[in-house]
Amino acid sequence: MEGDHLKTLTLFGALLLSTPVFAAQLNLELGANSRTWQTEELLKHPQVQTITITNDVSYKRDMSYRAVPVAALLTGIKPADHLQAVALDGFAAELSAAPLLNAKGARAWLAIEDPASPWPALSEGKHSAGPFYLVWTDPQAGNISPEQWPFEVASIKRMAPVAQRFPALLPDPALAADDPVNKGFALFQKNCLACHRLNGAGDAQFGPDLNIPFNPTEYFGEQFLTRYIRDPQSLRQWPQAKMPGFTAAVLPDGDLEMLVGYLKHMAGRKVKP
Repeated sequence: MEGDHLKTLTLFGALLLSTPVFAAQLNLELGANSRTWQTEELLKHPQVQTITITNDVSYKRDMSYRAVPVAALLTGIKPADHLQAVALDGFAAELSAAPLLNAKGARAWLAIEDPASPWPALSEGKHSAGPFYLVWTDPQAGNISPEQWPFEVASIKRMAPVAQRFPALLPDPALAADDPVNKGFALFQKNCLACHRLNGAGDAQFGPDLNIPFNPTEYFGEQFLTRYIRDPQSLRQWPQAKMPGFTAAVLPDGDLEMLVGYLKHMAGRKVKP
């Protein structure tokens, strides 16, 4: 009896070790062109190819992936459209469609984790960037932010623009369209809204609200706030820290100044959720 039990356990363990990572599905919510893609379908897509990403944002090293151009999946989407990539952990990246449709320069790809060849863990004790990961070739050409590299992607949705969905994020309407505060608002959408809400507005469920109860410009000196945005770990270190640093290559000094200017402006426009 005991020998048979041990044999059963050994066989069960062998089966577990040989079982590949489960396949997944990607939901594209694009109105009339909505559809669901399975891992196997994407790996057989006519435009799938192997790409190499230099200094991958999430893995911090060069990586190779089987990937499909994102533009090939966005049927019916126009450059003026607005999209949102939602990850399994609540990260919600707000994305202008135009860069995703590029065929030259900075080009977006959907990397697909093959269950037969799983990607490495992002760090010890964590999962991989799969099952789907939005990556970019030549990202410097489009000034692509780290927040535009969502991993663990579960769905991509066509949405109304952020300003329309979340009026509590809007600066004073009396400001000119080209006012630095409005430019800072655009930068906030690109770089911050994937993780943070402000005035309770936003879809992310990842980081703290940046205005309620207090705005970071109210408890950080300006020098330390800009340093924190550039390199969070230089001011606060803990094992589960997830906020990336925004280098000058991604967020030039002038843009950082406008982003902080937007936050400072919104400290005077608190709207309790």
